[in-house]
Amino acid sequence: MSLQVWLTTVLVTLAFMVVGTGVLGAALLSRTTAAGNRLVDGILPAQRDALRLETALLDQETGVRGYLLADEPALLEPYERGLSDESEAARHLATALDDDDGVRGDLAAVQEAARTWREQFAAPAIASVEKGTAPPSLQAGKDRFDEVRRRITAQQARLDRIQSDARATFGEARSQRDHILLAIVAAFLLAGSALALLLHVGVLRPLALVRTASQRVADGAFAEEIPLSGPSDLRALAGAVEAMRHRTVAELDASRRNAERLDRTAAELDAQAVELRRSNAELEQFAYVASHDLQEPLRKVASFCQLLEKRYGDRLDERGTQYIGFAVDGAKRMQVLINDLLTFSRVGRVQDARETVAMDGPLDRALRNLAAAVEESGAEVTRPERLPDVVGDPTLLTMLWQNLVGNAVKFRSPDRAPRVEVAVADGPAAESGFHTFTVTDNGIGVPAEFAEKVFVIFQRLHGRETYGGTGIGLSLCKKIVEHGGGHIRIDTEHREGTRIVFTLPVADAPTPSSDAAETSSSGATETPAPGAGAAAPAPVPAPTEGTLR
Repeated sequence: MSLQVWLTTVLVTLAFMVVGTGVLGAALLSRTTAAGNRLVDGILPAQRDALRLETALLDQETGVRGYLLADEPALLEPYERGLSDESEAARHLATALDDDDGVRGDLAAVQEAARTWREQFAAPAIASVEKGTAPPSLQAGKDRFDEVRRRITAQQARLDRIQSDARATFGEARSQRDHILLAIVAAFLLAGSALALLLHVGVLRPLALVRTASQRVADGAFAEEIPLSGPSDLRALAGAVEAMRHRTVAELDASRRNAERLDRTAAELDAQAVELRRSNAELEQFAYVASHDLQEPLRKVASFCQLLEKRYGDRLDERGTQYIGFAVDGAKRMQVLINDLLTFSRVGRVQDARETVAMDGPLDRALRNLAAAVEESGAEVTRPERLPDVVGDPTLLTMLWQNLVGNAVKFRSPDRAPRVEVAVADGPAAESGFHTFTVTDNGIGVPAEFAEKVFVIFQRLHGRETYGGTGIGLSLCKKIVEHGGGHIRIDTEHREGTRIVFTLPVADAPTPSSDAAETSSSGATETPAPGAGAAAPAPVPAPTEGTLR
């Protein structure tokens, strides 16, 4: 049986014992109470009323004898009082033990003998004194009252016998009650002892074995088996613990194997880290070579081609002049491409400041760098009076604004003047912990199917003859924004032109930026010198040409 069934059986047995002993105890108490009530409420009052009856009859006999001797009417008072007391005592005695025929018979016999005495002696004697005639025989009166005495004695003897029997019955009931109560207490003690023994053998001992074995397993003895003993549910519990031990041992073995694999992987990662450091050093060297050594031959190619055109231009036909133009253009585009790639590679590596930046400063510098392009195109640029503070690198943020606004001006519609709007889109739906910015123009727009493709490096939607450039601008913007922890996308729901949305982290503790002061004190346009290689990015590079839109 399971522990639940076993305990239910024991509890049901105890319940039957309690109910049985309760019923038996109630019966014993009822019997004892009935015997005591009969003795106290019936027999003792009956004996008291019998004594009152005897006293009332004796008072009657005494009053009659005194009246006969002294002829005084006052001496009849005991006789008259005895009559009243006799009637009341007889009435009480008749109801005290109304279930006993012998008591009622004795009472009737006493009343009959008293009536005979009064009719044959007391009443004639009282009448003879009142009339002055001779009284009846005193001996006859004595004989009649002696009969009353005998009847009263018989009544008292019966009541004494009933009292003795009742006392014996009450004593027996009380003795049986005490014995049975002692037996009940002994039975409950034995049942409790048996229950405690069964609990110890069937529950506590198996639990102790499981607890001891589990403690050994917890201390590291994973080979220790959990014993299966006791009721079925305890065995099921021990089986579950044993299954958990097997699972733990299996997981431990697996974790050890994983740890060994991780150690090997860590060693491999360490070797790869060394290799990556070496590779990064080589990339740094390559960047230096690309910014100096690779651009120098390109400048020579362009210069000598221009010298060829200048010196021997009159000897070359139209096709030769065209070929020289192609060579010069290719060399210049290669130089721009190298500069753009260097700028792209520096994001997060060279420029990696993390400080609070007021976005007004980078936007001001970007607009100063684009002043010539904005003036040439007649573009209108609108912006808020104040932009919020963000966390980032001022140089990278300037490059971000310069590329976004420059693209908006560059990819303008041919039938209307370009208009660029910079705005802050913070609101209830904005991402928590980030500021949301938008750059909206009325240009040629970007089809929805190319909204992701335009952020891929070197991807173009237009030919170089229509819009020049290297196709790095928006990919550089994406790298700057994601390096700062934000996101950038094209709002495909905007139809008239293009709207670019990007987010940057909110500055927890804004600090004053020197960008505003620099803006107010510097009014000249900063235009980077073409072909600046790996020099420090003090002047922000011009926006990359030909970014996809």
